Amino acid sequence: MSRTALVFGVSGQDGSLLAEQLAAEGTVVHGTSRQPAGPFPNLAALGLGDRVRLHGCRPDDIDAVRRLLDAVQPDEVYNLSAQSSVGLSFAEPRETIDSILSATVAILDAIRLSGAAIRFCNAGSGECFGETPPTGADESTPFRPRSPYAVAKAAAHWTVATYRESYGLFAATAILFNHESPLRAERFVTQKVVRGAARIAARLAAGQAAEPLRLGNLDICRDWGWAADHVAALRLMLRADSAEDFVIATGEA
Repeated sequence: MSRTALVFGVSGQDGSLLAEQLAAEGTVVHGTSRQPAGPFPNLAALGLGDRVRLHGCRPDDIDAVRRLLDAVQPDEVYNLSAQSSVGLSFAEPRETIDSILSATVAILDAIRLSGAAIRFCNAGSGECFGETPPTGADESTPFRPRSPYAVAKAAAHWTVATYRESYGLFAATAILFNHESPLRAERFVTQKVVRGAARIAARLAAGQAAEPLRLGNLDICRDWGWAADHVAALRLMLRADSAEDFVIATGEA
């Protein structure tokens, strides 16, 4: 039987890569975006322009989400929406917390009220751990969030767990550590380095002076993975026999 998936935030790096994997396995893919009119460069880069059925829907609007669930009738729902920059969350704390937590609650409640056997995966974050111990973090490591973004992700994590335990939903959180691809937006550090170096090289080749590339603290270690591997883990989590929360990381700093 064919499977239908609904991806909130389908136009971002993770949403686009997930849509590519779902479409490749024969799943019918529906997606939402904060800018439903486009453009969608990530979907276009992956050749998915006509393979994803796009919808305009605010994930924090429970009535809109309920209408979309009724129309799409998905077997799986993935929440990859909301503000995703730790740095920006300090400048816009309320907006960040609202976009993450309100959307998670609205989607979970819409699934609960639908009564359908929908499986739900929420994108969590390794930022919830705060300063991760040198030995790394696993599913039993306490959360010590250090940013508005991390606070919101931690609250969303426990919201998912509450709906799973209290209402019997198949709902799980993927606690994602850093993961990158060429689809990443320039505000993220890997793309700052890559694009900054390219600009410097181009200016030097043209005999022009180049501004230096300025970064923050270079002593920080991060667990960085390949984004396609991380989103593959989301699919596997929803195909498991039971819903569980998992840390998704490479295990190497």
